[in-house]
Amino acid sequence: MALLMILPFVVLLLAIAFMPFVYPAWWEAHFRKVASFVGGIIIFYYLLVLHDSSRLFVLFHEYLSFIILIGSFFVVAGGIYLRVQGESTPLGNTLFLLGGALLASLIGTTGASMLLIRPWIHSNRYRITAFHLVFFIFMISNIGGGLTPIGDPPLFLGYLRGIPFFWVIKHLCSPWLVAMALLSIIFYFLDRRNFLRAPILVREEKTAEEVWTFRGIGNLGFLVCIVMAVFFPSPWRESVMILLALSSYFLTPKKIFESNKFNFYPIEEVAWLFFGIFATMAPVLDYLDQQKEIIASCIRLQPIHFYYLTGLVSAMLDNAPTYLTFLQLHLSLNGGSINSMSDVAFSAAHHPSPIIAISLGAVFFGGMTYIGNGPNFMIKSIAEETGIKMPHFFKYIFYYSLPILLPILLLIGWLYCS
Repeated sequence: MALLMILPFVVLLLAIAFMPFVYPAWWEAHFRKVASFVGGIIIFYYLLVLHDSSRLFVLFHEYLSFIILIGSFFVVAGGIYLRVQGESTPLGNTLFLLGGALLASLIGTTGASMLLIRPWIHSNRYRITAFHLVFFIFMISNIGGGLTPIGDPPLFLGYLRGIPFFWVIKHLCSPWLVAMALLSIIFYFLDRRNFLRAPILVREEKTAEEVWTFRGIGNLGFLVCIVMAVFFPSPWRESVMILLALSSYFLTPKKIFESNKFNFYPIEEVAWLFFGIFATMAPVLDYLDQQKEIIASCIRLQPIHFYYLTGLVSAMLDNAPTYLTFLQLHLSLNGGSINSMSDVAFSAAHHPSPIIAISLGAVFFGGMTYIGNGPNFMIKSIAEETGIKMPHFFKYIFYYSLPILLPILLLIGWLYCS
């Protein structure tokens, strides 16, 4: 029965992958019903069969925290009008992505993604293609958050469990730099080819002068406050974020939202689909947790195993609970507990290699699919709202993730987890 309950997650995953491409009109009209139906199956299973309402409470709390965080960043960033007058050059685009990646480690991948996606689309509006958005997802929405616990939810959970704040930059800085350097080089040459194919008037006139326009600067304060609220205990954290988002929305001049072509459809789509994902992934994660001893007995787990196991699961499920699952596995195999901050801190100080591998797998593999990290699907939705044709689920994987991102992740694993 436990294995059968993994089926709703598979069904939802296939629906997200195929339906927008095969039956787009039907999916647009019914994705809410699909997500509710498959999520409802799991909810009733936990309530009526397992009688485990506590697991549902934890699940619901994680989902609400996720959506409130994503939603508050979405609303506040929607009140910031940041534009570049003039088309960006390949070098300018590369520097933009690198700067956005650094910002992601300071305000989180969600905050940086929501703040920068509209300026990114606008500055490349004369020649934008799917690869511009894909590299944005790779560099800003995922790997960029790998320098601090604020950058990505798994690293923040590790910090709350006892991993020192500056442990992250000490141990992840080098692989972060390697990944960013390689992605930047690949992007630059792809964008240079795209730039040279643009009409001469676009290249010469549109890039002649870049003028930045910034309105809604007061929302930067709200953005910083949301980042600070991440450190509050629940439910204060969520309450403060909702208050900040509402304050931003009602205090921001409506002309700024109109200039950004702001609407709530992207966050609505993410909220419905991730309701289904959060619900249906619970049996998958529970099954992994139940089988961890069998996994450990079959494989003598080395850091490289933790890297790929965490990475592969994080690419298809939410990376925060995946991170905790494999961190618990590592600690339990060494006589420790994830519920003991001293055990976590001791392991981070004296046996850092497995935790480095788990951290890299959770953060870096998030860009392999649209559902690997929360901001990914938001970027796709916002881009499509502006009329950009984004690759469907499998095209994203086979055209971009596998040929571009995966070789870099394999190199990172070989260099830092072997």
